[in-house]
Amino acid sequence: MSDKKLPAKMTGASRRAFMAGTAAMTASLFLPKSLHAADFPTAQVNTTGLAVTDDTVTIGILHSVTGTMAISETGSVQAEKLAIEQINAQGGILGRKIEYIQEDGASDWPTFAEKARKLLVNDKVASVMGCWTSASRKAVLPVFEQHNGFLYYPTFYEGLEQSPNVIYTGQEATQQIIAGLDWVSETKGAKSFYLLGSDYIWPRTSNKIARKHIENFLPDSKVVGEEYYPLGHTQFNSVINKIRLRKPDVIYAIVVGGSNVAFYKQLKAAGIDPAGESPMVLTISVTEDEIRGIGGENIEGTYACMKYFQSLQNENNLAFVKAFKDMWGEDIVIGDVTQAAYLGPWLWKAAVEKAGSFDVDKVREASPGIEMTTAPEGYVKIHENHHLWSKTRVGRAQADGQYEVVFETAELVEPDPFPEGYQ
Repeated sequence: MSDKKLPAKMTGASRRAFMAGTAAMTASLFLPKSLHAADFPTAQVNTTGLAVTDDTVTIGILHSVTGTMAISETGSVQAEKLAIEQINAQGGILGRKIEYIQEDGASDWPTFAEKARKLLVNDKVASVMGCWTSASRKAVLPVFEQHNGFLYYPTFYEGLEQSPNVIYTGQEATQQIIAGLDWVSETKGAKSFYLLGSDYIWPRTSNKIARKHIENFLPDSKVVGEEYYPLGHTQFNSVINKIRLRKPDVIYAIVVGGSNVAFYKQLKAAGIDPAGESPMVLTISVTEDEIRGIGGENIEGTYACMKYFQSLQNENNLAFVKAFKDMWGEDIVIGDVTQAAYLGPWLWKAAVEKAGSFDVDKVREASPGIEMTTAPEGYVKIHENHHLWSKTRVGRAQADGQYEVVFETAELVEPDPFPEGYQ
């Protein structure tokens, strides 16, 4: 199945070259173990009727590839397919090659729940890599808990959740929202903030946390405005006029999906230039993936708080970026969520091999403590609360669509999805 999912242009010699490069990279970078299916009989490694045979294991990929969220989620799909190709190139998991069934959530939360149920109940996939918005995650969560599925969720999110059926490979609020606000307060002297977001769970909850931090923990700081707009909204001139009148030090922007294209173009057209830092724009939702649609010239100077930027200069990331471009095209870009999605199949592989089983209960038990020293972002580790220890970084958007890293924490930040005083 995975052969059919390679880009159409990758046939013949180009495909062989890609696979040879992938095999070489994984052999040197990911240090595969020599595991053979004969050493792990199917009856022993699959006692719960999952889609596991003597030769293959099937997982699900569940993201929006249509609708307003496609601009953000397409990169996640590409990253997960790359990881699967690389894992298969080094022999698969417990001697079995990974196959996948891809479903489209279509930027619609009930559709996500429907497709999740299909993957778990009908297809009996061993795990699912999926979702982007918190609304889609909240929609599928009861399905995963009811049917004991296992979801790898890649997006930075608001926290205030911990499920035994989810591994959260993105950042939660303490690692992104609180850390980013501390940075802009301490290094830029920001005192006034205008909170702006798309109208659903993640932006509203994130801004609730941001407001509490600004008003309760940042000296002499205040929120001077707060607005929300539906997904897909494209008319931001009214709120931009309010921002100009109230003159905040920081526009704290949590607009998602295709709406970002309209917002940043209209912001620039209105004469608000983030490159001038008056006001500054600090976002936690615009990655390199979104900048492709926005245009680097329309967002240059904006700051983003993430854990990963494509521009990171480390051996792991250089190899990852090369492999990603080899598979998906030289002009492709890689954002924070894309990288976090790439971690999912690798972390699942490590947990399965530690457990010696594909059974969800055993994989869940094996997951805390799993380390990945080869993550493009650097070293990560699964916490007992199913989130990842990771660094926090701030990047400044450049005209070429990349971010220049201007800050990163010296140590990994411990995930705390239920921070005291913010609930």
